[in-house]
Amino acid sequence: MHLILFDIDGTLIDSGGAGVRSLDLAFSELFSIKDAFHGINMAGKTDSQIIKEGLIKHGILINGHLDAVTSAYIRHLGREINNKKRHINPGIYDVLRELSFMEDVRLGLLTGNLEDGARIKLEPFNINRYFPTGAFGSDDEDRDNLLPIAIRRSEELYKARIKFYNCTVVGDTPRDIYCSKPYGAKSIGVATGQYTADALKKAGADHVFEDLSDNTNFLQLFAS
Repeated sequence: MHLILFDIDGTLIDSGGAGVRSLDLAFSELFSIKDAFHGINMAGKTDSQIIKEGLIKHGILINGHLDAVTSAYIRHLGREINNKKRHINPGIYDVLRELSFMEDVRLGLLTGNLEDGARIKLEPFNINRYFPTGAFGSDDEDRDNLLPIAIRRSEELYKARIKFYNCTVVGDTPRDIYCSKPYGAKSIGVATGQYTADALKKAGADHVFEDLSDNTNFLQLFAS
């Protein structure tokens, strides 16, 4: 069995800035701070990391505030995802459909999003159904610890043993690539986020695609 784990933001979808706006709204609501996350690079980080960086930047104690920010963020995200700039990335619908037909392939998520946030972001595109399980930023703050969690949950769901070398992480940032390396999993970079194909190659991706609009070569990697 081959397990393919997808990142969300920049890889599957573009939320139209819903995540950043929701974080800013949470800080505005709780601390009266505007544009709280300006200048913080969020690419490939977990939501918990990002929220903690925001708290530290503004001199706010993490203990006692992390849960409140998280709750406010999720609440705002449920509204902010409904924007006209959101879109699914090229070829994703076709790729997910074709992969779901492959007998020995299973799909999951490996994302820095909190699980509730991940489901909110995917729901407008009707693609949650392709990802019955996965690992999320709410499972561990360190993205490098998420792959074993995703495998364990997939093994429990599918009642099958999954080896690390039969896993592929698909993402748009170097952090997506790096998190596969300690375990010997494969990685695929897709340059639909802020990083170029060359940057993803330099990060060590096994394969790199500009996007998945012409997905024949991508799908061939998993054809039995």
